[in-house]
Amino acid sequence: MFHMPNLTELIVILFIVFLLFGANKLPEAGRGLGEGIRNFKKALSGEGTKEKEVKAEEIKEEGR
Repeated sequence: MFHMPNLTELIVILFIVFLLFGANKLPEAGRGLGEGIRNFKKALSGEGTKEKEVKAEEIKEEGR
């Protein structure tokens, strides 16, 4: 069965990730992961689409 990793397993996984990506790439990877999660949450809630529709309507009205 699937179980949650304990502290030792997490440390080993983080060490392997650190070796694979290096210290310079980890902040970029974390930033990209956070941005992806943020975009996913916006898409699920429908938050981003409403804002885009309002902006598109404002631009159309300004052009007239």
